[in-house]
Amino acid sequence: MGRELPLLNELGTDLLQITWGQRLWTLLLPFLAMGGYWIFALNGWWAGAVISMMVLSFATYGSTSHDLVHRSLGLPRGINDRLLRLIELLSFRSGTAYRLTHLHHHAHLLSPDDIEGSTAYGSVWKGIADGPFMQIRLWLWAWRRSPESRTQLAVEATGVMLLLIACLVCIPWTVVPCGYAVLAIGGSWFFPFITVTIPHDSSGDSELTKTRYFRGWISRLIAFDHLYHLEHHLYPAVPHHHWKKLADRLDPVFRDHGIEPVTGKQSTGPNDRDSQAD
Repeated sequence: MGRELPLLNELGTDLLQITWGQRLWTLLLPFLAMGGYWIFALNGWWAGAVISMMVLSFATYGSTSHDLVHRSLGLPRGINDRLLRLIELLSFRSGTAYRLTHLHHHAHLLSPDDIEGSTAYGSVWKGIADGPFMQIRLWLWAWRRSPESRTQLAVEATGVMLLLIACLVCIPWTVVPCGYAVLAIGGSWFFPFITVTIPHDSSGDSELTKTRYFRGWISRLIAFDHLYHLEHHLYPAVPHHHWKKLADRLDPVFRDHGIEPVTGKQSTGPNDRDSQAD
């Protein structure tokens, strides 16, 4: 990133600060969603159970786990990484693989070895089709590229397998654990499409154009104020609580660089950045 873009301390170090209330809510939300599933499912309220798992998917990969990957919640490193591994394990994923592949994605955006960003090269259907196998691919990539992390990766993979076995063992008595596993794993299948295909542009040639610049009430409503992907790539240390504030401060910068926003007022294909500003 060139010096034409402001440094983070020029934008405001308040962007790095969150309250203990915000921190606590961010960390509790995944566990509340998990608990909600069990309460609803055990009482036969399956609509509530499904919604709880949708919240879990969003709260983990999009907010809580994502902030833990970037260590942006202001927690001691050991506590941060243990929470990441625990939350991702309970979502049937590897927190270590997520951290390694996502940080590589940031450091080598849409490069040939960016395994997370590989879904950006292709159609919407490719983004959807990549879903069922992406978590395995991320784990294998992390295993090959990070020998020093293999013990932890093996522990997490074993934990996921044991959880799956436990869910299957429970089938004669209840399908609730299997329902949890199916919804958690199925939810992760949408991540490549939602977090890579939609916000990235493989035709871009710089950090300002490889990630789409979203604005407008439609994207804010659909993504619950989380579709500030360009801003996040430029300043990954900022926790999700302040992405909107960061976006507001960067709007003049993007205008100076001639970056046009995607507003949702017209269709945008995988490699189409043209849109009209609000």
